[in-house]
Amino acid sequence: MELLKQQATFKAPGDRFTGDVWFDVIYSGEEPSRMRMNMVRFSPGARTDWHRHAVGQTLHVVSGTALIGTRDGTILEAHPGQTVACPPGEEHWHGATPDRFMEHLALWEGAGDGTEETTWLEKVSDATYNGPRTSGR
Repeated sequence: MELLKQQATFKAPGDRFTGDVWFDVIYSGEEPSRMRMNMVRFSPGARTDWHRHAVGQTLHVVSGTALIGTRDGTILEAHPGQTVACPPGEEHWHGATPDRFMEHLALWEGAGDGTEETTWLEKVSDATYNGPRTSGR
């Protein structure tokens, strides 16, 4: 058993996010583990760019309301205590509503074969971000 040393909070890079986003790396597994977990804090209106994960991603909402969008135009509202699973290869984005901060735990893993864990794509347009939402309640 080992108590893991905490890393300092860092701000997400602007080339992969819109708005202000901060990360706390909770776990970054070393072989044979490929698990990753971050606490991610989004300021109002902040969001990821479009992206996909080789082995999928799970998002657990801690506070605020998360918006999770997919290429078919769905924008799901997820609330504290709710968990959303994004399947392997699904292009998606996630972020905060325009008027509230949002925190979620992001969990994903590497493929273990040298494939990129996350493939980053283009920015999410304001029109897409402001599209109609489906409530997860």
